[in-house]
Amino acid sequence: MRQSVKIRKTQETEITVKLNIDGNGQHKINTGIKFFNHMLEQLAHHANFDIDIDVISHDNDNHHIVEDVAITLGSALTEALADKKGIVRYGEKILPMDEALVLSVVDISGRVFSKVDVCVKDEKTSDFETVILPHFFSSFAQAALMTIHIKMLDGVDTHHIIEAVFKSFARALKIAVSFDEKNLDKIPSTKGVL
Repeated sequence: MRQSVKIRKTQETEITVKLNIDGNGQHKINTGIKFFNHMLEQLAHHANFDIDIDVISHDNDNHHIVEDVAITLGSALTEALADKKGIVRYGEKILPMDEALVLSVVDISGRVFSKVDVCVKDEKTSDFETVILPHFFSSFAQAALMTIHIKMLDGVDTHHIIEAVFKSFARALKIAVSFDEKNLDKIPSTKGVL
């Protein structure tokens, strides 16, 4: 089983993440941000990852919570994947959520890049500040050593757009971490390392 437990303590937050890539979507998530909890639950469910996340916030700053969860979760993914031998590496998914349509493409490459091309008009949805959305994926990409491209193809409702983002990302990630049955003993790179 590809699993990891990561703890991150700063003067702003204390984050504990338990991750099982080979799970079945079970989750126990407590970030203190209701909408963010919901999005991380979508990530767990649609990636088929078992994820437990517990957050203690020392400064009650949602930006720090979202950033530190992303860093800790990305670090857990990197540790759980180990040498990345046998994985598919690339994943992509176009996903609808009512009127919203989002494309997510990932490469577990060892190279860090994140571009989130999403246009939302509302500054908040529920208790989540929408400006933090790209920062979550940027921080995740840095910690997970991966490339992430997310593009909104259509959408009006802020909640639907952001939910489509997390669901499509989860589905793309599920593909990327899955095993390539014909190459289980190989690292998916001509360099021999990711």
